Amino acid sequence: MEWKKNDDIQLHIEAMTSEGAAVGRCDGVAVFVRGAVPGDDITAHIIKVSKRYCIAVIKEIIQPSPSRIVSDCPVSERCGGCSLRNMTYAEELRYKQQRVLDAVTRIGHLTVPVKPVIGAERIDGYRNKAQYPVMMKNGELQAGFYAYKSHRIIPVSGCKLQHRAFEECLDVFKDWAKKAKITAYDEQTGKGLLRHIYLRRAQATGEMMVCAVVNGTALPLQEELIEHLSALEGMKSICLNSNTQDSNVILGDKTVTLWGSDTIEDVLLGKRFAISPNAFYQVNHDQCERLYTIAADYAGLTGEETVVDIYCGAGTIGITMADKVKRLFGIELTPQAVENARKNAALNGITNAEFFCGDALEGARELEKRGIHADVVILDPPRKGCQPELFDVIQRMNPQRIVYVSCDSATLARDLAILAEKGYAAQEITPVDMFPRTPHVETVVLLSRSDINS
Repeated sequence: MEWKKNDDIQLHIEAMTSEGAAVGRCDGVAVFVRGAVPGDDITAHIIKVSKRYCIAVIKEIIQPSPSRIVSDCPVSERCGGCSLRNMTYAEELRYKQQRVLDAVTRIGHLTVPVKPVIGAERIDGYRNKAQYPVMMKNGELQAGFYAYKSHRIIPVSGCKLQHRAFEECLDVFKDWAKKAKITAYDEQTGKGLLRHIYLRRAQATGEMMVCAVVNGTALPLQEELIEHLSALEGMKSICLNSNTQDSNVILGDKTVTLWGSDTIEDVLLGKRFAISPNAFYQVNHDQCERLYTIAADYAGLTGEETVVDIYCGAGTIGITMADKVKRLFGIELTPQAVENARKNAALNGITNAEFFCGDALEGARELEKRGIHADVVILDPPRKGCQPELFDVIQRMNPQRIVYVSCDSATLARDLAILAEKGYAAQEITPVDMFPRTPHVETVVLLSRSDINS
């Protein structure tokens, strides 16, 4: 049967996509329904029809899934953040394991054991970083998050994923914005001053960082804003980031410290880490420690290894392993993150680590020119995965093991297939739920040289 827009159909929800949308089939046609839960029987209202699929919304839940629960957030259906808040956590973990397995088998065409997801003990209030886009409404500053697949801001008060201290920061910004007659940045016109309110909090120390991202170089009533923010518990750093680009990138290239320190400090697995606004740092402290523990186990360190940590960020993975290796080399593109990595090594009295600023491929080639042989390579790339040419350099480095940490199952599966062609077979995959109540899942993989296992 050929479905049309505005048709109502009865649908049984069978599974979920990698983006967290539910999917069912009607007369062999896939129908995607955001907000449904596997096991639901619903009446779906079709809002879009294409040749191969339909998109629908829930008109009525005829029989709810045993895994369906009532969301405890009033805006979760509109906000693009907690799209899994209407299902049990057990079902969420099952979905995430299946998501990783599906990617590895369907995209990578590999048969590799995928262990059960390492679930989080805390599924609320776990995020140590928030980036709030802002808008003005009736003369009031409102902060929130983007609606699903849009840049339409959904105002959010008391987001359950964020630490409660973030709400206190937002209240200060709202009062200041009203007094200073602040304008919010408009993506359509390129006008307006305040673009984002960017917050970080170190869980182990309680230190806070606030960064105002502006379409300009200064803030009106700046001293008054600093006075009220600096009075908040744990406040360590207040920064101003200038971003005048016509783009969706949140942070611009220039950040100045208005008050306090340039960085905040956290502790991971007994190591101290200084974190700057631009440096990558995992958003979930407790799950990060579990992830890094698994990564160290997979690395199989004895104290005699040379480890190359590619996409090293502020050096967190490598530095947590540094006591168990002979030499550590880190490669990172962001200059500020490299500075952090060097500072972090010094903070922890680590003298066997060296960090390079550069593109992953360029940095790996530089190590190759220096004749560096790697026993273990750590890969923790951004969502787009690794540059294909990088694997040629890694192959020539001839490590015994590769530990691949990924935030995107699809690009991970693609890269695992390429590495298999280069002689590195995935041995085991462990997903870690770094982002509870969202569709995202972090994954760590052990790969070994095929000749070692033959």
